[in-house]
Amino acid sequence: MRRRKFLQTTGIATLPILLSGMEVTTISKSSLMDLIGEDNDKVLVLVQLNGGNDGLNTFIPLDRYDNLMKVRSDIMIPENVLLKAGTKNAFHHNLEGFNDLYQQGKMSVIQSVSYPNQNRSHFRSTDIWTTASDSNKYVSSGWLGRHFDVNNPNFPTGYPNSKNPDPFAITIGSVVSETCQGSATNFSYTFNSPTSLVHIEETEPSSEMNTYYGDELDFLQTSVRQSNEYANKVLSAFNKTTNKVTYPVSAFANQLKVVAGLIGGGLSTKIYIVSLGGFDTHASQVNGTDTLTGNHANLMRALGDGISAFQKDLAAQGLEKRVMGMTFSEFGRRIRSNVSFGTDHGTAAPVFVFGSCVRGGIVGESPAIGTTVAVDEGVAMQFDFRSIYASLLIDWFKVDKDDVKKVLFKDFQYLPIVEGCQLTDIEIEDIVIDASLYPNPASNFATVKFESKGGRVSLALFDLIGSNLKVILDKKLSSGVQEIPLDVTDLPNGAYFLRLAEDNRQKTLKLVVAR
Repeated sequence: MRRRKFLQTTGIATLPILLSGMEVTTISKSSLMDLIGEDNDKVLVLVQLNGGNDGLNTFIPLDRYDNLMKVRSDIMIPENVLLKAGTKNAFHHNLEGFNDLYQQGKMSVIQSVSYPNQNRSHFRSTDIWTTASDSNKYVSSGWLGRHFDVNNPNFPTGYPNSKNPDPFAITIGSVVSETCQGSATNFSYTFNSPTSLVHIEETEPSSEMNTYYGDELDFLQTSVRQSNEYANKVLSAFNKTTNKVTYPVSAFANQLKVVAGLIGGGLSTKIYIVSLGGFDTHASQVNGTDTLTGNHANLMRALGDGISAFQKDLAAQGLEKRVMGMTFSEFGRRIRSNVSFGTDHGTAAPVFVFGSCVRGGIVGESPAIGTTVAVDEGVAMQFDFRSIYASLLIDWFKVDKDDVKKVLFKDFQYLPIVEGCQLTDIEIEDIVIDASLYPNPASNFATVKFESKGGRVSLALFDLIGSNLKVILDKKLSSGVQEIPLDVTDLPNGAYFLRLAEDNRQKTLKLVVAR
């Protein structure tokens, strides 16, 4: 019996699940900084919003509000109840917790996050987000699992130990997070609640240890022993829990309460994964004609109140400068609502990074939403989600930039997310390119005009569902005003998106072809 099947059928939910691996020999073990080194006490909490969150009703672009009302008026929240974040954007009316953090400078909103060639499948898109792979690549290790794997190639054998006494990562739930999947074993320890942890009876050594059966039994014995030792560590930290605030009564808030308690209880675990489900809002996103209530409003209440309580708890325990949090969802929803008071699978959506060391504010521009919107049109990507991963690894965990590039398979735009907590020495510049497109609509030819700083410039054409149709330009340009000609004679009438990028700057432009 295969190890994965054995563990599933025996019901040992807290043991690491073994999946197929990948080669990571391209990463230099000697040069990669140890993500969980003793000199780094930082913690990252990943908040997974399962189902595909409707970003347009979570962080509403007020400067696009009139255009949104034309295509989703049946689910739009009245403007007068929205929680304004500056003059151009506002939070959902139930996200008081997010708005409070934003006003305190403890939340960064990254606009329109996705990846090229968005896959609108829940399973495949989640796989891409957790592995940090390209949409046409299939990778079996997670983006954080690769960090752990390089420095701990023998895991789980010999763990825990004096250097790594606690779980590398903890998932609150019943399934390990693929984010922490290594080349052979998942580094995430999983449980629903510390009070549900039980010790598993360890088996006797086999007399056939040099056989296939013996190898499998040895793996099981190692996993059982490790699970029991980790359970002792988690229970010990849980018994020292000193939560300082009252959390909302919800399963999601309770996950965060456990995380805050375990951090305060002394665990050295660096990664925690919690989740909130129910975001696949094809129907009843709002409660009929009452757009203030409904499934999405309930989710916003649970999300905002839970994270607000968590952040207050960390501050009361003196832990907030050690902990950073980040939300993510497999995709956003379409711009147009459907006929069931809901929204269908879309493309990009905002990502929220929170903590006292966050560089608060908004990264990027409001989504490009025109006066006409196609039925299947999604929010165009401004930022690749791997830019957020790379920036957090560089600034939060102090991983060398070259090593981040190797682990994420390529270089990504650096984003100014972290501030004030021993920042990595990287120059922060404007991340939005001042660019124009004319004529627009275009019939046969158009021009993109912008001022280059002398970096490598990429200009790519996307369709309305996020597919990369072609790369128009990808080369280093001289500094100064540039005018890039576009031949659109081969494009059918309709709307498209152009993504212009130069080093750490970018701009998304909507192109209309009409003849």
